[in-house]
Amino acid sequence: MNDQRSLRNIVSGVPAFPDALPQFATDAAPGSPIDLFLDWLAAAVDARVAAPHAVTVSTVDADGVPDARVVILKDVDDRGFSFASSSDSPKGRQLQGSPVAALTAFWPTVGRQIRVRGAVRPAGAEENDADFRRRHPVARALVLAGQQSSELRSRTELDDAVEARAQALEGDGPTPGSATWTVYTVVPDSVEFWQADQERRHLRLRYVREGSGWSRALLWP
Repeated sequence: MNDQRSLRNIVSGVPAFPDALPQFATDAAPGSPIDLFLDWLAAAVDARVAAPHAVTVSTVDADGVPDARVVILKDVDDRGFSFASSSDSPKGRQLQGSPVAALTAFWPTVGRQIRVRGAVRPAGAEENDADFRRRHPVARALVLAGQQSSELRSRTELDDAVEARAQALEGDGPTPGSATWTVYTVVPDSVEFWQADQERRHLRLRYVREGSGWSRALLWP
C-alpha cells in the first residue's frame, strides 16, 4: 500500500478535540444520569453540535456477533433512552432474540462521549402507532415497503416501491399504519459520561443502577 494512503499520514495533524473544552464538575453532578444527559444535551445544542440526538445503537445477533448503526433518539425520560425501528429490521430481529443494547453518543466538538447499557423494552401498540404517524410520509412509505436491509436491484425499484406506498398514504381511505414499527427503550443499568482533557487525563463518571437509585464512581482514563 502507498505510504501516503496510510491512516497515520491521512490524519496527521488533525486535532482530536478543540483547544477549549467544557468543564465537568463531577462532584456537582446530579444524582440521576438522565438529568446529567439532558444537561449535556442542552449544552451540546447551545454549542451547535451537529445532530446531538444521534447515537450509535449496538446489538448482538443469534451468534453473539455485535452489530452497530446510528439512530436518532426519540425521547429520554425516567424510563430510559428511546429510539424507533421496524421490528422486522436486522436490529429489530436482534433485539427480539437478545433484548439488550448499548448506546453511544460522541460529540467531538465539545470532547464528550456518553455510553449507555441496559435491557430493551418495546412500547405498546398505541405508542408505536402514534410515533409512526408522526413520521414524514416518505419515511412511512419506506417502512410500509418492508424490505429494510434486503438487497436492492436498482434505485428504480426503491423509487417505485416508495411511490406506490406514498399514494396509498394520500388516498381517501383510512391511513395505513404499520404492524412492525416499534419504539424501543433502553432501560439503563449503567451510564458513563466521558469528558476529554487536552493532557489525556480524561474525566469518566459512571452511574450504576442500585435498586431505585444510582451509585456513582470515577473511572481511570
